[in-house]
Amino acid sequence: MTSSARDGLFSGMFARGGVSPEVSDAAWLAAMLDVEAALTAAQAGIGLVPDEAAAAVEKACRPEFFDLAELGGAAAPAGNPVIPLVAALRERVEPDLRRFVHYGATSQDINDTASMLVAARAVAPLLADLSACSDACARLARTHRDTVMAGRTLLQHAVPVTFGLKAAGWLSALDRSRAGLADLRLPVQYGGAAGTLSVLGDRGHEVPPRLAAELGLAEPVLPWHTDRAPVAWLACALGTTAGTLGKIAADVKLLAQTEVGEVSEPSAPGRGGSSAMPHKSNPVGAMSALACVQRVPGLVASVLGGMVQEHERAAGPWQAEWETLSELLRLTGSAASWLHEVLEGLVVDTVRMQGNLDVTGGLVMAEHVVTRLGGTPQARELVDAACARAAAEGVTLREALLADPRVDLAFGEVDSALDPSSCLGSAGVFVDRALDAHAKTQA
Repeated sequence: MTSSARDGLFSGMFARGGVSPEVSDAAWLAAMLDVEAALTAAQAGIGLVPDEAAAAVEKACRPEFFDLAELGGAAAPAGNPVIPLVAALRERVEPDLRRFVHYGATSQDINDTASMLVAARAVAPLLADLSACSDACARLARTHRDTVMAGRTLLQHAVPVTFGLKAAGWLSALDRSRAGLADLRLPVQYGGAAGTLSVLGDRGHEVPPRLAAELGLAEPVLPWHTDRAPVAWLACALGTTAGTLGKIAADVKLLAQTEVGEVSEPSAPGRGGSSAMPHKSNPVGAMSALACVQRVPGLVASVLGGMVQEHERAAGPWQAEWETLSELLRLTGSAASWLHEVLEGLVVDTVRMQGNLDVTGGLVMAEHVVTRLGGTPQARELVDAACARAAAEGVTLREALLADPRVDLAFGEVDSALDPSSCLGSAGVFVDRALDAHAKTQA
C-alpha cells in the first residue's frame, strides 16, 4: 500500500490502529534517512569521516526535503529506492563532503537496516494492542473463572468447561505471541558491496556496533545480505501472532451466532449494521480481524520462499520482501487493533450459556456418568443406551437413566453425576495458572 493507505477505501478494515502509519512510504523514507545519518555518525565516531560530514548529512536527512513520488519513479530503473535517494541526498550536502554520504555502503545495507527500523517502530504499537488484548482476556478469565458453559469439539457439544478457561486459553496464547515479538533481534546491516567492507580497509567491522547503538537495533555477527533469517523470524512471529488473533476472533464469531448468543460485540451507532436487514448486529470486529488474518499466511510463505538466495546478493527474492513485510506488519497490527476493541467491550451472556448447556437434556454429562458408574465397558454400554433412548424419545438423560433398572445409581447420585459444576476437573487451576503467568509478564 502507498503512503495514503490510511485514507483508502478499505483502510478502515485493513489499516486500522497504530501500526499502519509506521509502515507507510513516508515511514520507510524516514527510516532510510535515519540510517544514512546514523551511518555517517557512526563512522565519524571512530574517525573514518570528519565530524562536519556527519553534521552535514544529519542536517540534510529531513524527509520534507524529498519527494516520495519522484523517488518512487526513479526507483524502478534503478532497481531500488536507495539509489535515487542517495543521489538526492548528496545534492543537499556541500560538494567537498558528498563523498562521505553513504560511505562504504551498498543500497541493500540501507534498505535492510531501514526495514529493521521500520519493523521495530511498527512492533511497538502492535505490542501495546496485544498487551491490551491480554489484559482484557485476563479480566474475562478472572470474572468468569467458574462460569460453566458447553465445551465444543468438532462444532458439537462436548463436556462442560468454563468461559474463564476459554478466556485463559486466549490469554496464554496472546502472552506467548507477544513475548515472541518482543524477543526478536532486529539487526543492522552493513557489509558494503559483497560483505567485506573493503572500502574501509581493515576497520569496517568497527562500524556495525556503533550503527546499532545509534539506531537502537541489534549488532549482527557479520553482514547477512543473503542470510534472510532475521526477516524470516520476524515474518514467522507475525504469522503466529496473527494466527492467535484469528483463533480468538473465530471463537467470538461463533459464540455470537444467533443460535448460540453467548457473547456479543460492543455496540455503537452504525456498527455491525446491514445495508438490507435492519435487525442485524454483525460481529464486525471479529470479522475484520479475520479478514486481516486471512491474508497473512501467504505473505509469510512469500518471505520464507525468498530465503533461498543466490551467492552474495539476490536478484528478485530480496526485493520481494519490501512491500511484503509492510503488509505483514500492517495486517497483523490491524487485526490486533480490531480484537482490542472487541475484547474490551465483549458482553458475556451467562444465562444463555446455561441455557445452551441444558439444550441437550443432560447429554453433555454422559462421559461423567460413565465415570461415576465405574468407567467400565459395561458402564459405557449402559450410558450409550440411555443417550440413544433420550434422543429417540425426547426425554432427558436423567429420565432415561432412571428408567433403566441396570443403572445402579440412586436419585441423588444421578443428579450429582449430571451436575455440570461437578466435572470441571482442573479448569479453575488452569485459569489461575494463566493469570499468574500473565501477572509475571506485567512485573
